[in-house]
Amino acid sequence: MARKSKKTLDIEKWKRWREEGDRQTEIELVEQYLPLVNYVANRLSIGLPDTVDKEDLISFGRLGLLDALKKFDYTRGLQFETYGMWRIRGAMIDGLRENDVLPRSIRDKAKKIEEAYAQLEQQNLRAATDEEVSRHLNISLAELNQTMQDVSFASVFSLDEPIQDDEDQKHSRQSVIMDEHAERPELALHKDQQKRILAEAIERLPPKERTIISLFYYEECSLTEIAEIMGLSASRISQLHSKAIFRMRGALARAKDYLLNE
Repeated sequence: MARKSKKTLDIEKWKRWREEGDRQTEIELVEQYLPLVNYVANRLSIGLPDTVDKEDLISFGRLGLLDALKKFDYTRGLQFETYGMWRIRGAMIDGLRENDVLPRSIRDKAKKIEEAYAQLEQQNLRAATDEEVSRHLNISLAELNQTMQDVSFASVFSLDEPIQDDEDQKHSRQSVIMDEHAERPELALHKDQQKRILAEAIERLPPKERTIISLFYYEECSLTEIAEIMGLSASRISQLHSKAIFRMRGALARAKDYLLNE
């Protein structure tokens, strides 16, 4: 008799847990996907302040994993890993924020830098240079680079982080780009628009930043691995990554009407 595929076996597990309430199967699923928590924690911990304990990340991530397991729609035939890592990563970042890991002063710096990139790029219709940003903020290049290092964690945001539209209605970033239960036409349109906007923003990035985004998010290299590939220090890679994220967030902010209010 032919052996069942791993995907078929996984679906059978989900059915036993969700439809039959099999507690042992729930434990098996948790154990099966628990390595995702360590994987996400290892990637996220790179570039975080030394005060952040990886065990805290793992603790937050486990809660995110449990939440993801409960909310995942296994009937759609999708892989759990991608969805699970989104939820785990979001839970880790939300947990750190709730515990005041990132000082408000650093958040304020991050906001000023993001606004500077958005304003200059909208004004000049191209990627802003370090010199232009430093002049705009009235700081030296050395201060800008140090500030970018300080706010490297602030450039990371959770998919579950609330954002508001012009009518003061709160949405999650995740609700903008995915629907857990159905592919409604308006959400499909929003996702297509977001992909287009991000693709255009990435295309406008300076070469080094574009390479880092490609290696980090598409090739899944760590910042340390990227530093080795590009022959730069890990701190410099972290700075460039932060700049790229700020530029892309600025592009999304300028397109907010398309993403939330169309």
